[in-house]
Amino acid sequence: MITSSVHGWKCLCVALFTFSPFHLFTSAQGVTSPNGKLSAQAEGKTLVISYEGKKALQMEELPFANSDFAFVRNVKEDYRMLTGKRLVCSNEGNEFVATLGEGVKMVLRLYNDGIAFRYDYPEAWTGSDPTVFRIPEGTRRWMQQWTDAYEGFFPLSTTYKVKPVPSFSGISKSEEGFNNRWGYPALLEPHDGVFVLLSEANIERGQSASCLYNDKELYKVVPAERLENNASPSHPTFSPFHTPWRVAIIGSLADIVESTLITDVSNPCQLEDTSWIKPGVVSWVYWAYNHGSNDYSIIKKYVDMAATLHLPYVLIDAEWDQMDQLASNEGKTIEDAITYAKEKGVKPMIWYNSSVGWVDGAPTPKYRLNKPEDREKEFAWCEKLGVAGVKIDFFSGDNQMNMDYCLDLLESAARHHLLVNFHGATIPRGWQRTWPNLMSTEGVYGAEWYNNVPTFTAKAAAHNATLPFTRNVIGPMDYTPCAFSDSQHPHITTHAHELALTVLFESGLQHLADKPESYFAQPQEVQDFLSHLPSIWDETRFVSGYPGESAVIARRSGSTWYIAGINGTDEEKEITLSTEGILSPLTSHHSPQKISAFLDAGEHQWQIQTFTQLPATVTCRPRGGFVFVVR
Repeated sequence: MITSSVHGWKCLCVALFTFSPFHLFTSAQGVTSPNGKLSAQAEGKTLVISYEGKKALQMEELPFANSDFAFVRNVKEDYRMLTGKRLVCSNEGNEFVATLGEGVKMVLRLYNDGIAFRYDYPEAWTGSDPTVFRIPEGTRRWMQQWTDAYEGFFPLSTTYKVKPVPSFSGISKSEEGFNNRWGYPALLEPHDGVFVLLSEANIERGQSASCLYNDKELYKVVPAERLENNASPSHPTFSPFHTPWRVAIIGSLADIVESTLITDVSNPCQLEDTSWIKPGVVSWVYWAYNHGSNDYSIIKKYVDMAATLHLPYVLIDAEWDQMDQLASNEGKTIEDAITYAKEKGVKPMIWYNSSVGWVDGAPTPKYRLNKPEDREKEFAWCEKLGVAGVKIDFFSGDNQMNMDYCLDLLESAARHHLLVNFHGATIPRGWQRTWPNLMSTEGVYGAEWYNNVPTFTAKAAAHNATLPFTRNVIGPMDYTPCAFSDSQHPHITTHAHELALTVLFESGLQHLADKPESYFAQPQEVQDFLSHLPSIWDETRFVSGYPGESAVIARRSGSTWYIAGINGTDEEKEITLSTEGILSPLTSHHSPQKISAFLDAGEHQWQIQTFTQLPATVTCRPRGGFVFVVR
């Protein structure tokens, strides 16, 4: 047991490894998870993962060297998080190992909610990976075409025969003309009610992230390093080598949504003191004003909004370094804006260009973080001025250079007590546990896209109802939710739908997208809701829903439950709340509660009520939503 004092409470991390005599399991017996629901069976060069006796996932072409899996240990661990689905996480798994030949070993863990596996190499890794998943035709799947910023939809499909989306970067096509490169996470439904979410976790220095390339039904894990041949000279590939963990969360939709398997297999927190790390809600200028962060008067509006709504943070976005070039600013600079925010009791955050992705024609400031000495100087300047965090944008993909760079940024920012939000970047892969100053990552087709193209307007509701089952499962998601007005392109989701996104989508920094006057035009109850909106959740429970159709999630902060739901369809929909065993304490007639309800009275009208009992169902408007706050 290891304990360390953190800001008045004990950060508890318990890791119990139960060792048993090393022995071989026969192929007929297979290997299982502690609860027995998951099993793995080697059949020749194929590994079959079953859930409650049903084949859930199949890996092919594995070069097994006539060896079964040998039991290594039972792993039990409890640890604390500062953000995420819950503050106290627990896991239990059985670890096995098999020899694949030439000294290469496959380490396989079967947890109660999924599997994690990696490969241990005796020498430096060349970049190849033996993992090939078979996804049979007809399997329902929600998969995103790969793009370096992971900003795409997860449309429902039952086939690999999908045309490439022209607007995506990194398009790759098969000889048949179908898209054949896919990003994580990938959600599958191999049987009715049985789901598999594929992703990866615990990218370390010297490693690259990977994606999936398919040849018809076969989906191969391909590391970006091999694709882009762009190793980092400061962090070369090491020997011996192990890959990141490849992860498959397996079970019901509740198992998928509530799982913490990505952080379970990631390295523990590297910081001794985390008392300065404070998640929170942020007022954000970009959505409504694009280039507004170089305008001192507009920044003041967002500072004042944060102060009025009691939001802890304001983000000063791109081009703040050009503030003194606007004549209307009368010589005001970023330092004046920071001072103004601090005087109002609001903690400022500022934006940087990573300068490894979009550079030519991109907004400034650029090239301030790339060299270690420049990065230390810049972050020390931020710390001295009282900047609370940095948003770093425009990375260039998943290769080792980008992965090492992100880790260098997190470590340097932590030294200077800076929170970090990665934008235009790869998806989370467990770093939020290792470096808890990582508050959020974009890696999502979010509300920012109302600024860019008209496509989002018609697709947003279904997309929003898919993200709780896909992207947001694996880590914090900077979607920038809750817009009641329109940006360059209109939205047709209802007000209650937009409000629900602030609870439905988890992010350590929740950036409110809309303009101040839009929030102040809402009823006082809505403003009060935003003022008290948590960014730290003690507990998360899946209530009901299905990808693309609806989603209801309950999150607890202290003794208060927030239950948020949305309708992803264009039709009126009755949505279930009182799933047996999940919200039963809140729906029990023997336990009256004080419940504030935020419902739709029309597309842009509110029905705000107070109840003593949570209803069993809610009739939701097309593209509508609701929030119940149960105290």
